Amino acid sequence: MSKVHLEIGDGVAQFRLDNPAKLNALTASMLQQLDAHCAAVEAREDIGCVLLTATGDRAFCVGADIHEWAALTPSQFARHWIRGGHRVFDRIARLSMPTIAVLNGHAFGGGLELAAACDLRVMAPQATIALPETGVGIIPGWSGSQRLSRQILPAMLKQMVLTGKRLSAERAHSLGFANAVSDSPLDAANAMAADILSRSPEANEIAKYMLCAAYDEAPAAMIEALGGAVMAGSQDKIEGVRAFSEKRKPNFRSNKT
Repeated sequence: MSKVHLEIGDGVAQFRLDNPAKLNALTASMLQQLDAHCAAVEAREDIGCVLLTATGDRAFCVGADIHEWAALTPSQFARHWIRGGHRVFDRIARLSMPTIAVLNGHAFGGGLELAAACDLRVMAPQATIALPETGVGIIPGWSGSQRLSRQILPAMLKQMVLTGKRLSAERAHSLGFANAVSDSPLDAANAMAADILSRSPEANEIAKYMLCAAYDEAPAAMIEALGGAVMAGSQDKIEGVRAFSEKRKPNFRSNKT
C-alpha cells in the first residue's frame, strides 16, 4: 500500500507522506514512491509547482525508520541506504518546477533533509527542526552536512549536528531556513504556489536551473540544460535537423556572409 500519495490539480502536484503511525518516518518503499512521483510530474507539462506535505499535525517526518536500517551491514548502509536516499533527495532538489515543503509538524533527521531539498518551506508554529542522528550512533546521511550547510549558518548547524539541538519554527524563520510560519501552513503554501503559477512557467524553470547551478545543485547538468534550452529553440537547430533529414549540408545563419 502506498505511503506517499500523489495528488494533482490546478497546476499543483502534492506529494503527501502518509505513515502517521510512525510519525511519517521514511522507509525504503517510501523513497521509491517519492522517486516515482518525481518521474511522473517531470513527464507532465501542466504542473508548475510541487508541494511536499504529510498526514497529521504532530510530525512532517521524523527521519528514517530505524527498523529499516538498523540491521544493515556497513556496506549495505553506505551503498543502498545512504546513496539511495541521496539519489531521491537530489532528484527532488533538481525538479524543473519550484517545490514547497509544508512542515505541519516536527522535521527531524531525514525529514529535515527532505525539507531542505525543497526550494521553499512553510512551518506550523509548533513545528521544530533537528538533526538527532549522533544520539543513536549515526550521522546525518541524506545531505544534512552538505545541502544544509548552504542553508543554515555554520555555528548553528554544527550545534544541531553535534548536540541534537532543536530549532523552533520562529528561529528557523529568523535564520532564513523557513520562508514563513503559519497556523495554516498548507494554505500558506498554496498561496505561494498561486504566486508561482501566476508567473511565466518557462521563466521559472530557467530561473530554477540558474539557482541550482549557483547553489551547487548539479551545476554541470544545470548549465548544460540552460545551453540546451537556448539551442533547442534556435533557428540553427531547426536548420540542422532539417538538413540532416534532407541529407544535405546545413546552411547555418552563422555561416552566411
